[in-house]
Amino acid sequence: MMSTFAMHTPSLLRDFYFALAASAAMALAGCGGKTSASGPQGPPPMTVKVQVEQPTPIQDSADYVATLKSRDSTSISPQVDGQITQIYVKSGERVAAGAPLMQIDPLKQQATVGTQEATHASKLADLQYAQQQLQRTKQLYSEGVASKQNLDEAQSTYDRAKADVASLEAQVKQERVQLQYFRVLAPTAGVVGDIPVHVGDRVTTSTMLTTIDRTSALEAYVDVPVENAQGLKQGQTVELLDSDGKVAGTAKISFVSPRVNDQTQTVLVKAAVDNKQGTLRTQQFVRARVVRGTRPGLMVPVLAVSRINGQFFVFVAHDEGKGEVARQKQVQLGDIVGNNYVVLSGLQPGEKLIVSGLQFLADGAPVKSET
Repeated sequence: MMSTFAMHTPSLLRDFYFALAASAAMALAGCGGKTSASGPQGPPPMTVKVQVEQPTPIQDSADYVATLKSRDSTSISPQVDGQITQIYVKSGERVAAGAPLMQIDPLKQQATVGTQEATHASKLADLQYAQQQLQRTKQLYSEGVASKQNLDEAQSTYDRAKADVASLEAQVKQERVQLQYFRVLAPTAGVVGDIPVHVGDRVTTSTMLTTIDRTSALEAYVDVPVENAQGLKQGQTVELLDSDGKVAGTAKISFVSPRVNDQTQTVLVKAAVDNKQGTLRTQQFVRARVVRGTRPGLMVPVLAVSRINGQFFVFVAHDEGKGEVARQKQVQLGDIVGNNYVVLSGLQPGEKLIVSGLQFLADGAPVKSET
């Protein structure tokens, strides 16, 4: 019996392996038949949010560098020559009208005033004596004691003394006024500018001591390239931007130069700036946006834009008959307004701009759009 089992074992194993191979072949054949019948199964479409592009009013503007200057700036120079003995203020300090700024050594002028006053007192005494003599001579003349010549001489002496006193009074008054000029006062209220002089410096009437600027009323000086100056006129809006590009203030164009700067080929444009808050300073550089008006155009969110090798791209959902697919499009962009780019070219109204899931998209990927 043992020999019979040993003799039939190889045959049984062979039949088993043949059956197993046949089953595997049928399974593979079944799979192959199913693949050829239905084709490969792709990934399901990804749901994305879209923004339908529609024209919106876009500000037609251009940015330039502007310099702020005071519309009410006063240059301070002394009205007398002398040596500075004291400076009462510092640069950037706000002062009231009439506040003392500097003191110029007044000793010499004080001596002159003193001499004139002493001379005036002497001449006044001479006048009083001449007046007494005139009255006495008139009395004697009426009594027949003094002659007409004596009376005329007394009258002449009195008249000369009176004229001398009047002349000296005018001189004393003038010297006193001159003495006041040795104390330099602020002619208007405002902010003190740079002070290039120091205590001990000798100054003349042509020396610049400082400036007083009224910073509540500023003016933006904008140099606009001549090719961009066409159409600029008084009353147009100028926006002043801070370092973050946000509008810090607005102004109105008050002047457009009729001449072109032959050195820079620019046109000077001035705009009056209301600076009641005092946040801006004279001689400050700011970015000025000259607004010409508005025009219809397309805008895209900043986050919907990809930058590749210095070029800008967006994805749009495009219906190609069998469903929507993502198509990558190159666009040209302009300024940033808020959180959006201004589209210069590359998009058309009505296109569905994809605004979500950009990192998972590729050109031609199936998508399902929702707004």
